[in-house]
Amino acid sequence: MLRIWGRPNSINVQKVVWAAAELELPFERIDVGGAYGGLDDPSYGAKNPNRRIPVIEDGEAIVWESHAILRYLGAVHGPDTLWPTAAVSRAPVDMWLDWYHNEGYVHLRDIFMQLVRTPKAQRHPALIARQRDALDPKLAIPDDQLRHTEFIAGASFTIADIAMGLLVHRWFALDVGRTTYPALERWYAGLSRRPAFQEYCAAPLS
Repeated sequence: MLRIWGRPNSINVQKVVWAAAELELPFERIDVGGAYGGLDDPSYGAKNPNRRIPVIEDGEAIVWESHAILRYLGAVHGPDTLWPTAAVSRAPVDMWLDWYHNEGYVHLRDIFMQLVRTPKAQRHPALIARQRDALDPKLAIPDDQLRHTEFIAGASFTIADIAMGLLVHRWFALDVGRTTYPALERWYAGLSRRPAFQEYCAAPLS
């Protein structure tokens, strides 16, 4: 059985759990990180020397870094479904997985940490505003893509929708001013109705 290490409110863990559920893989999720601790345990460090979450163990394979895990699960358990095998079809998926890190979550992380995990008296409004102003216009890029395709990387649901969907889920849940992007909202509404998202990702942010 697939084993997933990580706490349920981590966006990176949610990516992996959502993917496993979409693939209908039996899995066991093990609480570690945050309030659960365990990252300093030598046995965990042997799995992931960075001592971060998530980590998966799938038979003899141990994989860390959330997008590497998504690619692994797609390649091993869902070829030509969540992660296409043909390079020309796979490239858009990989582009959006990289966009998530380089253009999206690099800004969203500060906003989330400030508004959700920092006591109000300790927040930095200037940091929140700066990162909000950086991210909001960039979301015109996926919105433009989604005016032409049903899913973020084309006609089919892929691991790129999982990563980008969770980024947009947090963005829409946070109390910040946002530009209205109709295609992005249409796509997110569809993702949020998927049973795997409802079960593992729809809880209030924490």
